[in-house]
Amino acid sequence: MKILECGAADFEAEFSAILKRAEADNESIEPKVRAIIDDTKKRGAAALLEQIAQFDRWNPKSFDEIVIERDEIEMAWRKTPPHLRDALTLSRDRIRAFHERQKPHSWLEMTEAGWLGQKVTPVDRAGIYVPGGKAAYPSTLLMNAVPAAVAGVGEIIVCSPAIGGNSNPLTLAAAHLCDVSRIFKIGGAGAIAAMAFGVGGDRGIPKVDVITGPGNIFVAIAKKLVFGAAQIDMIAGPSEVCVIADSAADAGRLAVDLLSQAEHDEMASAILITTDRDLARRVLAEIENVLKTLDREAIARVSIDTRGAAIVARNLDEAADLANMIAPEHLEILTANPRDLLEKIRHAGAIFLGEYSPEAVGDYAAGPNHTLPTGGTARFFSPLGTENFMKKSSVIAMNKNGFDQVAKATFLLAEAEGLTAHALSVKKRM
Repeated sequence: MKILECGAADFEAEFSAILKRAEADNESIEPKVRAIIDDTKKRGAAALLEQIAQFDRWNPKSFDEIVIERDEIEMAWRKTPPHLRDALTLSRDRIRAFHERQKPHSWLEMTEAGWLGQKVTPVDRAGIYVPGGKAAYPSTLLMNAVPAAVAGVGEIIVCSPAIGGNSNPLTLAAAHLCDVSRIFKIGGAGAIAAMAFGVGGDRGIPKVDVITGPGNIFVAIAKKLVFGAAQIDMIAGPSEVCVIADSAADAGRLAVDLLSQAEHDEMASAILITTDRDLARRVLAEIENVLKTLDREAIARVSIDTRGAAIVARNLDEAADLANMIAPEHLEILTANPRDLLEKIRHAGAIFLGEYSPEAVGDYAAGPNHTLPTGGTARFFSPLGTENFMKKSSVIAMNKNGFDQVAKATFLLAEAEGLTAHALSVKKRM
């Protein structure tokens, strides 16, 4: 992990590489992802079975082997130890309470011109991607399926890789809590293509209206490429955290917070921005000590060594400016007065204030969603929410008085655009 000094001769070049972290990944991987999508569209279930054999270390002979029905999902719940059931239920309930508050609503307003308004309806079918290649993520299933259920989605489909053919039982237990319809043991770009276009007929993966959920860079690019065949939530690639800290912060806590993202994926990013150079040095030393204790040391070490950085800023205002330029997925503010910096933050997927709000609580049980924009896309994407599973229809019911107010302008603009039938449809009513 390198220490970068603001104002140093090489800082601009080094920082530019951080800002472009997603671009280089996409350029090299997109052709491979496009080939997988095209093959899935062309050969359907046969292509998916070959992808499983290639990437997931098992070899299903028929499509039925990758389908997990409700009875198996329910059995996983019954076998889950009580303390884990309680943890899943607490998380589910807090996620549901948070997302109930953000649910959009229909409205109609009566004016002298008539009724104008908006009708909000859920999509019919949602496809949720739950990563499972390097680790199992029952929390991701909750974070995606709960808002879909709150929105009122009729059918929730899940795709998740099963390395070696065995699905994680805790992920299945989480699916039981969320009334998931079916789970398919398939991951990667092929799973995204299958949900976008439909594969395998009645027993297969149905075409969905919206695809949500995080994943590796292959999944993120696949979502981008299928957009239009289905709605997507965002481009959510390898995980990342940025921490702003001053001299009041604890180096040990900073180290584990940075590593909590590095252990996800070799391509994850962990960035410290601090006003205290000595703190940066102590954090790097703590990271080295903690790395040796991690179950996923090899993954975290690659991430820290290749995509980690400690930036020494001249003041907290500069630190906030740098964080806004990075637009990180997760932003922790561990300063003496973290709320003072909050108003300066414009671009971040989720913001964690103070020493008792580590990113980890946001991943599991705080309530807000952990499916967040990465790679700088927090500049224009928001966290996953109930609204991702809903759509809006405008409602127009004008009376004669209202029509008369807009008829002449409508007629003139339609004629000016050369749309004769538009103009006539108004003239017939004038």
